[in-house]
Amino acid sequence: MLDRIFHLSEAHTTVKSELIAALTTFVSLSYILFVNPNILHAAGINKGAAFTVTAVATAIGCFLMGLIANYPIALAPTLGSAAFFAYNVVIGMHINWQTALASVLVASFLFILITVLKLREKVVDAIPKDIKYAISAGIGLFIAFIGLQNGKLIVNNSSSLVGLGSFGNSDVWLTLFGLILTIILMAARVPGSIFIGMIITAIFGMCIGQIPLPHGIISTAPSMAPTFGHAIFHLKDINTPQLFMVVLTFLLVTFFDTAGTLIGMTQQAGMVDKNGKIPRIGKAFLSDSLAMVEGAICGTAPLGTSVESSAGIAMGGRTGLTAVFVGILFLISMIFSPLLAVIPTTVTAPALIIVGVLMANNLKYINWDRFEIAFPAFLVVVGMPLTYSISDGLALGMIAYPITMIASKRYKDVSPMMYALFVIFIAFFLITNMK
Repeated sequence: MLDRIFHLSEAHTTVKSELIAALTTFVSLSYILFVNPNILHAAGINKGAAFTVTAVATAIGCFLMGLIANYPIALAPTLGSAAFFAYNVVIGMHINWQTALASVLVASFLFILITVLKLREKVVDAIPKDIKYAISAGIGLFIAFIGLQNGKLIVNNSSSLVGLGSFGNSDVWLTLFGLILTIILMAARVPGSIFIGMIITAIFGMCIGQIPLPHGIISTAPSMAPTFGHAIFHLKDINTPQLFMVVLTFLLVTFFDTAGTLIGMTQQAGMVDKNGKIPRIGKAFLSDSLAMVEGAICGTAPLGTSVESSAGIAMGGRTGLTAVFVGILFLISMIFSPLLAVIPTTVTAPALIIVGVLMANNLKYINWDRFEIAFPAFLVVVGMPLTYSISDGLALGMIAYPITMIASKRYKDVSPMMYALFVIFIAFFLITNMK
């Protein structure tokens, strides 16, 4: 039966191989259960509810990807989108988290619409690959910057804006312990390095008395009631130009991140045909669109394709059965919610920094030899961390690209879609940054 559903024989894989791949992906991705709630908590969302929502939304997303698209790829809340949700929209724009979730839900419906109309494939073809890589790398630097701040390695400085944290702060030493440990594990190519690093760091913190001991390990999962359904109840709040631009930015940021990751994962799994076409890509896009809807209703930032899926693919995952197994493992993980209460940002900070490094890998694919391409890509990459805004960094690059291409007499190489985005992002700046 499983062979008939997931075409295991055709993909030259077995149930055992898919299970091993799923375990690898889960161990690599499970840090999201602790990191995502910490980020959402900064936006005012109940941490316990965020833990359960993260597990449930990820499980459903994996089931959708596995059963609809038959891809060995996990769908989970992405740290880039979570960071934009919490630090840019809620904290930066002073929008309550309920309305921000409603913005995610509207963006999700638009996602479904453009997927059904097959516009997503057309947009993928229209956006220059260098800009796509720059977006992913820029989000990585932004995430790493947040991790450095959360770990107190980088702090505010009145004379130079930012500076090195004090080594007299015990939080700095705990972060350094976790970071060095995780670096060693990653360099040694130990499966699940990020998750193992977090666990050992937390245990070390408890041993030295910096982290309080949990009251238990296994417990009933916290209720999703504090977040469930608020996205629907607050749809009526999406009534200002600023919020419409938030919706558009959620749409664009999540789209580019998911599209780029999907391309990378399918290439790794050997799914791309000789003509460069990706089979069932429309179903994969539909899967993540539906996952965004269920995630917003449950109460989390947008779900997207997980880069940690590459670990499972490397272990032999080739079909959607891998994704389904990952979803099951996330449902089982909910009983470990008491551990969440004692996990501080100093423990999760190394994970953010390391994930930032992994995402920055895309810098090598940018054509730095052509200034007309390098400059807008550079603006995207440095704009996100320096403006502390994914949307602002994205807009800077999208505005600069048509200008540099026209100046270099390559205006015919710019697609109509890019000219349209040029206008849209200028309007975005005028609406959101006028004082």
